[in-house]
Amino acid sequence: MKKVILPLAKSRAKFLVFLLIIEIAILSALNPEFAKVNNLIEILQFGATLFLMAVGEALVIMVIPGGIDISIGSIMSLCCVILGLTYQKTGSLLAAILITLAAGALLGAVNGILVGLFNMPSLIATLGTQYVFASLALYVTNGVAISGFPESFKWLSLEMTFGVPNQILFMVIPVLIVVLFLIYKTRFGRNIYLTGDNAEAAKFAAVKTKQTIFFVFVLAGVLTAFSAIINCSWLMTARADAGSGMEMNAITVAMLGGISAVEGGRGHLSGVIVATVLITMLKSGLQMAGINSIWILAITGVILVVSIVVNNVMNQLVEKVNTN
Repeated sequence: MKKVILPLAKSRAKFLVFLLIIEIAILSALNPEFAKVNNLIEILQFGATLFLMAVGEALVIMVIPGGIDISIGSIMSLCCVILGLTYQKTGSLLAAILITLAAGALLGAVNGILVGLFNMPSLIATLGTQYVFASLALYVTNGVAISGFPESFKWLSLEMTFGVPNQILFMVIPVLIVVLFLIYKTRFGRNIYLTGDNAEAAKFAAVKTKQTIFFVFVLAGVLTAFSAIINCSWLMTARADAGSGMEMNAITVAMLGGISAVEGGRGHLSGVIVATVLITMLKSGLQMAGINSIWILAITGVILVVSIVVNNVMNQLVEKVNTN
């Protein structure tokens, strides 16, 4: 038993794959249609926006012990609005996308300045910007969805290539490759782990901790902007409430993926990848089984709490084995 438990405790990705297999079996029993390959592929489409936001959230939590960014839902909403308005003004989808990505970086930079440079607690800083960004999105649009995107925009999220959803093949995978390279093959990635593990010690290792935190928030903003682009392509409208509640889903995925809510510099993005699939399939499977959306929301909350407890238990188990 110990030989089975320890590898699962040391690797959150392996543990989540184990849970994913159980989940698919249970949901297939509730609805035989769930396990069909075409259905599983379609379900992955829903996880594209959540995954990109969860990666940004995971990096924030890793670089700041006890850190969190609850503004990403509002950043997504405002980026959707910026995309819609920019397209209306310019008539160029490419220009609108580039400006939206720049806006995401700018909004993330606001958080980065408040937290990284002014040393504000991330919860307080992003709570404030959450209200500001959400208010701006509603003020600019008066709460009315922006439409009029070209039919070609559907290609990004409503079509497939080689049987794979385009948003996965042409946006999520390329962005993921770039992020993984930044985090695990560059000094910037090492600085994230060093800053999160011990910011004071990192300074003695010539790590510019404030700049590292600043650029993590910028990266989180850019990833959220990518999510906004996918969302607008999926709905073919830009809504001022597009990201409402998404921050909690992103936090849930990050925590479930093994990113420590208390200790910085802990966790691996491989766990976040599998956690996104697990949460996305769970929600879709429960909907297919006819479970009320209220209970699905409650189940998501339970998963968030359980994931934090599991993180603590697994970390303690691994530390106990290492000390022995």
